Amino acid sequence: MMQQRIMRLRIINLIGCIIHVIYNTVIGAWPIVGLNVVLSLVQIVNLYKLLNTRHDDREYQVVDTRVDDPYLAHLMNQQRDDIAKFNPHFTGIESATHAFLIMKGAETVGYVLAHDGRDGRAHIDLDFVSEKYRDFTPGEFVFTNPAWFTDHGFHTVVAPASGPDYYPNVGFDKTDEGYVKALA
Repeated sequence: MMQQRIMRLRIINLIGCIIHVIYNTVIGAWPIVGLNVVLSLVQIVNLYKLLNTRHDDREYQVVDTRVDDPYLAHLMNQQRDDIAKFNPHFTGIESATHAFLIMKGAETVGYVLAHDGRDGRAHIDLDFVSEKYRDFTPGEFVFTNPAWFTDHGFHTVVAPASGPDYYPNVGFDKTDEGYVKALA
């Protein structure tokens, strides 16, 4: 019940349902077997939906916002411990010049902060996603549409080597500098 990551919760629940089906089949508790078969099917359907919409840009939207937006400050304040835990390189919002909110419907699931390297390169300061959505890598939607950066005059995005492991999947190359993506 303490599990916040929805994908992990569904998988754990599915495993529990399968164990209940096996155990209750052995002891002949047929109503419980039936209930857990139904619950297993519900978990399978939900996992299927989650996995099929994971990379769907109709599920997630990116909102270009100001770095000094009070809503962004509120989110970061609420999630400061999580930010420190998963982004130890992040020293603060002071150097950031660009901010992007990642939305799923009306819920803000993450945000990306970057600063202008003054050489046409956007340097990622923070790529954060709330715990519930970490399994879905919604931060990728900031990087799959180059316009989020090219509209600000950038031709390259540079992210820290300690960044999320989805960077190579969205066109970043691992270099000595970290992850680098040239924009078209």
